[in-house]
Amino acid sequence: MQRLTPKQLALLIALTLVWGINWPVMKVGVTSYPPLTFRALSILLGVPVLGLALVVMKVPFRLPRIYWREFAILTITNMMIWHVCIILAVRSLSSGRAAILGYTMPIFSAILGALLFGAVMTWRNWAGVAAAALGVALLLWHEFTGLAGHPVGVALALFAASVWALGTQLLRRTRIELPTLTLTFWMTVAAGVFMLVLGIIFERDQWVMPQGASAAAIVYNAVLIFGFAHAAWFYLARGLPPVASTLSVMFIPVLGVFSGALWLGEILHWQDWAAVVLMVVAIASVLWPARRIA
Repeated sequence: MQRLTPKQLALLIALTLVWGINWPVMKVGVTSYPPLTFRALSILLGVPVLGLALVVMKVPFRLPRIYWREFAILTITNMMIWHVCIILAVRSLSSGRAAILGYTMPIFSAILGALLFGAVMTWRNWAGVAAAALGVALLLWHEFTGLAGHPVGVALALFAASVWALGTQLLRRTRIELPTLTLTFWMTVAAGVFMLVLGIIFERDQWVMPQGASAAAIVYNAVLIFGFAHAAWFYLARGLPPVASTLSVMFIPVLGVFSGALWLGEILHWQDWAAVVLMVVAIASVLWPARRIA
């Protein structure tokens, strides 16, 4: 089991806060604004932030043609499908519950890793997956009736999570020998253009200048999500074992649930509090250092 370095721990804490709070931010943003266009603007406005980071850190922009095919697969599985499906799910579901469904990704990732990539799962890994799965079930306890009325939103969120899980596994095993920031920059550019094309096709007649809460949500996503969080996540996903990198972010939907409750007035139950404990267990199961045999 790999111990987190101070840099990885700092990034993980910042990532958890930024991504967790973003779920109610997105809900507010898409409530009165076309979701695909909201995502496209957020991504494209985040590109200059990422580009500036590459310039300041003197990271190369060049993406050799030899890597284009694998790069396209990574972009589709890690960015394009996830962003389309999850932003539509957020539009139809509550922000906290969309976060929970989206972050079933670590469960899918652990299972895919074992089934498709021959990853060795220790009993602690399986215990973490089980704890995370039980936590998700508890958080959804009071939503089964509501979810029955939103089957498309539920299906979109779960499909997004499963494809993102596959993308995480592929990213961990990528043969592209480029800095993570370079990959992140071009994946963000490609995803932004893709979302913009979808926005033009399906939402052109709904386009207006974003104002108020929608504008603030776009800025938040552009700077903190696409300017920072995605780069941080890809760095962690490439540097940690797949199970550790995925289960380590399982506290994000918990933060999404509680921030949504404080901000949007969603009601919390005892199951929500129990889920917090289970998520902590899931994280500890993969990140707590194993005892060394003398």
